Amino acid sequence: MSNTVVLGVIGSDAHVVGITILEQAFSTAGFDVVNLGVQTSREEFAEAAVTHEADAVLVSSLYGHAEQDCRGFHEVLAEADVDAVTYIGGNLAVGQDDFERTRETFRALGFDRVFDSETDPEEAIAALRRDLEITPTEADRLTVSS
Repeated sequence: MSNTVVLGVIGSDAHVVGITILEQAFSTAGFDVVNLGVQTSREEFAEAAVTHEADAVLVSSLYGHAEQDCRGFHEVLAEADVDAVTYIGGNLAVGQDDFERTRETFRALGFDRVFDSETDPEEAIAALRRDLEITPTEADRLTVSS
């Protein structure tokens, strides 16, 4: 499998632990991961997605201001002619007590999938495999069942 994932923390957010865990999980699952690190602009995501021919762009945010940081995100991707699945996850809104409302907000902003901060990386990996129509190989099935 050579599916490429661009991963980063958007805006002014400097939380690195979550993307480090995601980088390790997606790499272990067989994805080629490009980790942009923290405080990544919308334009940096788009540039990396083009450069690495990304199949997916994963945005992380933990400081609660993701809606502000993600306004115009998909427009920037479209201007760069990026055709990739987009996911966002983390603590996306200050006082995030109704996650379904938060999910709706980010779906309206154009994200294909929206995850809360408690989501297990395996759930996101399984969703991405479905979205990219990646079927498990025999080796993958043996690894999962072990």
